[in-house]
Amino acid sequence: MNPSPMIRAYRPADRAAVADVCVSTADEGGDSRALYPDEGLMPALFAEPYCVLEPGLSFVLDDGNGRAVGYVVGTGDTAEFAARFRDTWIPRVAHRYPARTTPPRTPSEAMVALLHTPERMVLPELAGYPAHLHIDLLPAFQRRGHGRALMRTILAALHDRGVPMVHLGMVTANRPARAFYDRLGFHEIPVTDPGPLTYLGRRTAPEEAERRPVQGSGDAQGA
Repeated sequence: MNPSPMIRAYRPADRAAVADVCVSTADEGGDSRALYPDEGLMPALFAEPYCVLEPGLSFVLDDGNGRAVGYVVGTGDTAEFAARFRDTWIPRVAHRYPARTTPPRTPSEAMVALLHTPERMVLPELAGYPAHLHIDLLPAFQRRGHGRALMRTILAALHDRGVPMVHLGMVTANRPARAFYDRLGFHEIPVTDPGPLTYLGRRTAPEEAERRPVQGSGDAQGA
């Protein structure tokens, strides 16, 4: 009998597998290696800093054999996390991704610019949604209910910490991800200048629909 996937806390030994999940889903839900050739770049922005700075809010989907094939990471205080990102995380990776002095000309350079501007996470329209999260799953494990289970796990952890509301930013073009979040009770948060992103939010407390089994639920794709 094949072992069943399970959700567990992130462990440092999961670092490479979590990075692979991030890279494999970072281009609107698809593999990002052609767009961002340096495979360490996207994890350095959207996965690793959470695992290091917020280990208590970092969870993985274990394939049953010890390998992480999906993850959800987040923070309960976005403003505080952005400050720690600048003070603690950037010094750890700046030698690999130094700050640029000229405007970005490639997708990778644009991501490096984001890396060095963590204050971008703090938007006035999101003040009522202090927590934020990122979720990704390898394609083979999507549309099997695992994404929903990962979301329930981090929402419960945030709720237990007394954090009432959470938000996320998703690439607007990633329609399957938007459908997934809609099914989980997320609603759109108007932001003055969202760029290529749509911001969504919800309570961390279970929605009524989350208390009932849902048939045919899909999973998120992309960061």
